[in-house]
Amino acid sequence: MVGSPERIAIMSDVHGNLTALEAVLADIEARGITRIFNLGDLVGKGPRSAEVVDRCRQVCEVVVQGNWDADVASGRKATPATLWHQSQLGPERNHYLANLPGSVDYMFGGHPARFYHASQVSPFNRVYETASREVHRQMFANTDFTGHGTPPVLVGYGDIHTPYMVSFEGHTLFNAGSVGNSLDVPLACYCIIDVGQDTAAGWSLSFVRVPYDIEAELQIAQQSGMPHYEYYASELRTAVYRGITKKQKAKRP
Repeated sequence: MVGSPERIAIMSDVHGNLTALEAVLADIEARGITRIFNLGDLVGKGPRSAEVVDRCRQVCEVVVQGNWDADVASGRKATPATLWHQSQLGPERNHYLANLPGSVDYMFGGHPARFYHASQVSPFNRVYETASREVHRQMFANTDFTGHGTPPVLVGYGDIHTPYMVSFEGHTLFNAGSVGNSLDVPLACYCIIDVGQDTAAGWSLSFVRVPYDIEAELQIAQQSGMPHYEYYASELRTAVYRGITKKQKAKRP
């Protein structure tokens, strides 16, 4: 089967980090890619959620809802942090976030794919690379959350801020990592799906790491008066999650 080549950038978890987002968008543009899918968590943690929402609405063809998007927009978790970010966004942006789809299906040259933020259950159900094969297998299942379309052979998600890819039983599961709050190395991360002209040959997936000015981002964050600045600064500089225990940190490679 012969068709048009197709390249799509997949990003996730910008978390209000406009500095990182602009660096990634510049890299995407330099590669000649014009289509972008966003797997959620546009907001929260970083200082410029409003600007990130506006920019993503300009450039992203697909945006799904993340857990922070849902929590901030709804006020479901009325913490000082979520309320601060909600106030920065204003009613119209909060409405936009509250009404984003949870899951999107797409066909890459005859290969059914599915994209969501965290899992086939909801944007709040977290799945790590270290989960069991059965848990990973269930990520391809049709549910009331995903809808009951063609079962995918490719699933992409975000949420855990750490990229990986695993293939089994003719299926491929990948995590796109995080643009604005990477938790493995302190670089922005996104990925590219490339379907060649000969779609019978399949597709390729590559991860891209992009440097950005972390200290400039942190200066803006500090000046904004956002909650939990110290945690944010530590995560951006070290790529170590704020909730990690000392024992877990000691075991980190």
